Amino acid sequence: MKKPFLILLALVLVAAGASFLFSRKNIKNQKSFSVDCQKPRIQAIPRLMLWAWERPEDLRFLDPAQAGVAYLAATLTLSGDGVAVRPRLQPLKVPAGAYIMTVVRIEVDSEHAPTRSEAQRQQTVAEVLKAMKSPNVAALQIDFDARQSERDFYRALLTDLRANLPETMPLVMTALASWCLFDDWIHDLPVDDVVPMVFRMGKDTENVVKFLASNQSFRSKLCGCSVGVALDELRPEIPTNRRVYAFNLRSWTPQQFKFFSEKVRQ
Repeated sequence: MKKPFLILLALVLVAAGASFLFSRKNIKNQKSFSVDCQKPRIQAIPRLMLWAWERPEDLRFLDPAQAGVAYLAATLTLSGDGVAVRPRLQPLKVPAGAYIMTVVRIEVDSEHAPTRSEAQRQQTVAEVLKAMKSPNVAALQIDFDARQSERDFYRALLTDLRANLPETMPLVMTALASWCLFDDWIHDLPVDDVVPMVFRMGKDTENVVKFLASNQSFRSKLCGCSVGVALDELRPEIPTNRRVYAFNLRSWTPQQFKFFSEKVRQ
């Protein structure tokens, strides 16, 4: 057997071995990133959801077959042992037949630290459920940038909410992008979907963008179905093939929605 042929054979074997190892690595990565995005509770949520925050919104131009609406219904502030409630004050108009998700924002009073007692948690649950009294609400989303010291309270709150919601109703939560990458404390929370917010990330921006640029995914399995973005901060690193929640600094217009939906399709 000639020497050149032996060298060629060796190179082929090395390449085959590398290919095998690479494929096994990919399989391992795919397994670690896999998530069931076809859960019965979240199947009906549209692939594009518009956040309607605290401003007048007329979304009657939407085609319900193209997008749904996640609207801020109330902001709850945990203060001392109580809960201050700020209901939505701005008008919201949606098309008939639109998929409607109630969003409740939870904040913490910086001057009067919350006790995070059971009574406060029960009051918070009651106020969230009260905020969902609008007709045709199909799902609930909680928006709470919980600090490390507030996580046990948040976990218990979500557990109580799940127990009080209809069995078929989705319970969704937003998340700091870092929770889905570097601090997976959310992995066993009783929610159906987690929406990592890839905008306004502050000090985490550089690390999150760098990770997504090289991986195009999140480490936490709960963060594999959806992503939250802002119209004025669209990034090429945003993971693809996800349900997209879109935030707009201003009231939505048909032109803005058209621009955004085209970007999402791209």
